[in-house]
Amino acid sequence: MGGISWRHAGLAALLAIGAAGPAGAQARLQSADEALAQDAATWARAAGLDPVDALARLRAQEAGAAVTDALAREFAGRLAGLWVEQRPAHRIVVRLTGGEPVPSRIVTIAGLSVPIDFAPGATLTREALLVALADRQAAIRAALVQPPGIGIDPRTDGLVVLAGAGEVDREGRAAMAARLAAVAGVPVAVRALGREDDMTAGGGAAGGGAAGEDVDGGGVEGGARVVGVSAVDGRRYACTAGFAVTDGVRSAVVTAAHCPDALSVVDPAGGGDVPLDFAGQWGWGYQDVQVNVSPGVLGPRFLADTGKTVARAVTGARPRGATRVGDVVCHRGERTGYSCAEVAFTDFAPAGDLCGGACLPTWVAVRGPSCKGGDSGGPVFLGGVAYGIVKGGSYRAGDGRCGFYYYMSTDYLPTGWSLLRAAPAISPLPTGIAAR
Repeated sequence: MGGISWRHAGLAALLAIGAAGPAGAQARLQSADEALAQDAATWARAAGLDPVDALARLRAQEAGAAVTDALAREFAGRLAGLWVEQRPAHRIVVRLTGGEPVPSRIVTIAGLSVPIDFAPGATLTREALLVALADRQAAIRAALVQPPGIGIDPRTDGLVVLAGAGEVDREGRAAMAARLAAVAGVPVAVRALGREDDMTAGGGAAGGGAAGEDVDGGGVEGGARVVGVSAVDGRRYACTAGFAVTDGVRSAVVTAAHCPDALSVVDPAGGGDVPLDFAGQWGWGYQDVQVNVSPGVLGPRFLADTGKTVARAVTGARPRGATRVGDVVCHRGERTGYSCAEVAFTDFAPAGDLCGGACLPTWVAVRGPSCKGGDSGGPVFLGGVAYGIVKGGSYRAGDGRCGFYYYMSTDYLPTGWSLLRAAPAISPLPTGIAAR
């Protein structure tokens, strides 16, 4: 872990010391309503919102993908960016190229009236920025001493480059932005990793059939602590299991590929460590995932809270394409426990060479302050909906606080493996759009 004035690495780098905590098999299974209410209350405390208002917004988020998908199709030729704004009020904002105005609208999602406001005047579409990022990523990385993180912020024209704070200070933010813009061929905004400003700015995965009740699973489930010995340095490390998956025959859990290959979980019944057979790992470009097979049949559930007292059924998956900047997601990590925060980027390439070289801009970045070593592989979710598994994070200089973490979408589970799912318990309310 280490760097110049910032730290940015996979989150497995925690030596596994101490007890595994309360047993997952003793966790109470939450209803879908309870799960979403818990997420809303947790986010409301962090964001300074009323819990009732927060819950209404999260219900709208769960049901709102169809609305924003329709907007993206309607304005495909002009779409520069689309995001959910949480402050000062909840609304959807659509940035468009060209000067032609579009009247605001009201969309009713899950009983909540949500304004949709349009902001014309952008110079580049999102598709143009994705092309520029793909074409010029290598050149941008080569133009800096340390390979930076690169993302697309839907609220601004151009690319966002997250460079080491030391490099930014030496060259100056404006000078670096101008130089990198010449390299990229599009405008560039520079942010300093390890600083308070590093994340500020002006379909679903194939479902596997539920495997029924947990049958002799030995306490293995998503969100659990998994431990193993590294073949590189011989030390014992801890990671976090993500979600339960199946290949149609076997039950398994996924975690991060940079965790040890051979993993085990502590049997809550007191039977010692339960080994999880290594089935494979995928860790290049857009993936950081490995599969470890359970000795018993698993159900479609994961541990959600810090104390491992409650579990949730996986009722679905949110694809990366339907995830918006400003959406709220929660994660459970073995080191930091349970927290909820807002998505900062949906098109993000992490800094460094953490993907067998450069990472592709397919990672979703989430604001801190909760991530640390040992959270790797942990589930990212909202209610019972699976979003992805944690890969890594960036830490602020000085106090080591989590600036942001990033996750791999469940879109990129390895071929042949799919999420175990239960039937959804909440049906989205109808949506409707009216002019305003």
